[in-house]
Amino acid sequence: MTTHTIAEKSVHGVYQPGSSHMVGDGFPVRNLFPSNDLDRQLSPFLMLDYAGPHYFSPTDQPRGVGEHPHRGFETVTIVYEGVVAHRDSAGNAGTIGPGDVQWMTAASGVVHEEFHEKEFARKGGTLHAIQLWVNLPQRFKMSAPAYQTIVDAQIPVVDVGGGAGRLRIIAGAYEGRTGPAHTMTPVELFDLEIGSGRDLTLTLPEGHQAGIFVLSGRVTSNRSHEAGEAELIVFDRVGSAVTIHAKENSRLLIMAGEPIEEPIARYGPFVMNTRAELQQAARDYQSGKMGHLS
Repeated sequence: MTTHTIAEKSVHGVYQPGSSHMVGDGFPVRNLFPSNDLDRQLSPFLMLDYAGPHYFSPTDQPRGVGEHPHRGFETVTIVYEGVVAHRDSAGNAGTIGPGDVQWMTAASGVVHEEFHEKEFARKGGTLHAIQLWVNLPQRFKMSAPAYQTIVDAQIPVVDVGGGAGRLRIIAGAYEGRTGPAHTMTPVELFDLEIGSGRDLTLTLPEGHQAGIFVLSGRVTSNRSHEAGEAELIVFDRVGSAVTIHAKENSRLLIMAGEPIEEPIARYGPFVMNTRAELQQAARDYQSGKMGHLS
């Protein structure tokens, strides 16, 4: 009998937030990358902003960030606490609360706004969320914008590790279950809760770059690399097995994807392949070609 050993991904490093800032007046974020110069190491992911957890007092003026453009990538917002409302120039609008996900494909260009939902703002409460930016390959950067509101009930949940944890499949597939997010390139995005003292080995596609972000608790990977709240474990590309040991009850975001081997040119809300394309994006926004919100 022949047995096949699944190669373990080695750990590239463990990272703390590289910067912190306020997005508009409603999203206090800690940035994990690109502030740690990791976007190449985690391609196709370009950015991870960790918002909160932060308590906001009641207000009649919803906080957030007003009209701004994007081109050349996707934004993915995952809400753990609080309620966020979105509206864009392509005519899409949606509200996401705990457990929900918003997946916006900016592609050729869209203008949008993100605010605390009015009733949440009126009552006050804790906001706790993650926003990821996911790059698009050149062939899709100028495709039509798209928008997905994915509610918690749509996200498959599987028990993993013989009861060690509970895995929500937002994007990609695991153990025969497929997440509801429609992605432009192969991406795995899993929301994992794992119990204290439990061990788990996840198998990801060979060659995909991967990271584990710790929302709460404390874990080790590869039996030696430890990470706690708001820290990110980044893995090397080779191999497919990722080992996790929970030192406490922990909640993790697992991200992995097929790298996009293309030049990256980025400036503010635009991510393209060349500087000339960035300049064109700015001209297109200023001339109203990406639309506006009324």
